[in-house]
Amino acid sequence: MPRTWFLLPALLLTGVCPAQAPPQAPPLAAPVPAPAPLLRAQYQWGYAGADGQGKGTLNVLLDPDTGRAVLELMGLGERLMLLEGDSATGYRVQIPRQKIDASAPTLAAVPLPFFPQVGNVDALYRLLAEGTGAGVKVTKRDASGPVKLRYQGKDDRGREIMVWLERTRWELQAGK
Repeated sequence: MPRTWFLLPALLLTGVCPAQAPPQAPPLAAPVPAPAPLLRAQYQWGYAGADGQGKGTLNVLLDPDTGRAVLELMGLGERLMLLEGDSATGYRVQIPRQKIDASAPTLAAVPLPFFPQVGNVDALYRLLAEGTGAGVKVTKRDASGPVKLRYQGKDDRGREIMVWLERTRWELQAGK
């Protein structure tokens, strides 16, 4: 008799059946994605629309984990817009030339001039880090991501506008 014949009863008694596949280990939990790093960036911007043209600097601080955003739009030697807040307390935008000082619970509800409407800080982060967004086109990239972006869309009155961004500073910070 072959030797395996003696092993068969022992295997069956221990719960191992040669006709069945061996039991599989439970699947490993999906890896937890690392938190998105804090983004500090600076851009030179240009604008052309029905109401004129302009250029200046855009300073950005974004923390996707907390929904914190600080955007400062400078031009003509003055602050044109300041947006600050987070997802827990809401957002406030100040546009002195238009006498706007508005607050909203979400970033989607804040009127952002010269920007495509973004629903949250994650979407704004992706817009700057990947160049994704409605009406946004990347014209130059480097290893860090988009260097030159162009946005073509409509302003709050439905008139065509064009905005150019060129990254001059880019810093990702892992720790909070």
